[in-house]
Amino acid sequence: MKRLENKVAIITGGGTGIGKETALLFASEGAKIVITDINQDSGAQAVEDIQAIGGEALFIRHDVSSEEDWKKVAKETIAAFAKVDVLFNNAGIYIIKPVTEIELEEWNRLMSINVTGVFLGMKHIMPLMAKQNKGSVINASSIAGLIGAPGHVLYGASKGAVRVMTKDAAIEYASTGVRVNSIHPGYIDTGMADYASEQTGSSKDELGKEFPLGHLGTVKNVANTVLFIASDESSYTTGTEFVIDGGATAR
Repeated sequence: MKRLENKVAIITGGGTGIGKETALLFASEGAKIVITDINQDSGAQAVEDIQAIGGEALFIRHDVSSEEDWKKVAKETIAAFAKVDVLFNNAGIYIIKPVTEIELEEWNRLMSINVTGVFLGMKHIMPLMAKQNKGSVINASSIAGLIGAPGHVLYGASKGAVRVMTKDAAIEYASTGVRVNSIHPGYIDTGMADYASEQTGSSKDELGKEFPLGHLGTVKNVANTVLFIASDESSYTTGTEFVIDGGATAR
């Protein structure tokens, strides 16, 4: 039996990068996928790619900072698949800037996506899981939510918030059978690593060498971890941080 057989998973930011890789992996393991993304084209392409491997998927255009959009995602998911078993709050943006150069508008925009988006996802999807006494929520934090770094006051604040919100929600919903965990990647070879490379003046190879394992992580590294948390194999784990960082935070 496949590891996510007959499960329904919502993946935000599922059109590219970690979200898309996770969606494809989930589909290969038997899950029905709801891809949400602000980008219509990439979201629709992700659905086509899932269907091409024999999976079943639905795309919903979605601004995670909008409560009305979250209500729409919840309603359309139930209409299509009758339940929700997994929520991967993956969508997020990245800004590196010294604290004195951060504009309030930038602060509010990043927080609306990285923090409010996660909060709204939990608010509107966890009650649906609680009705079936089972579910797994995976919130994308970062090693920036665990350790400090220059230029990361804004991003780190958002990911630190996700880390603690995850623990709070895990305790609040434990009695319902809904589990809530967070993932904490280091630099993964995606557009965010490209951006970090530009901002720091270091090549991606140089960024990777900062990690004890000597290279950047891959989207597959993250997707495999998310799959474990989504599956029943992790059924006794909630409120936990899953660090995927090549050893960086072990220093």
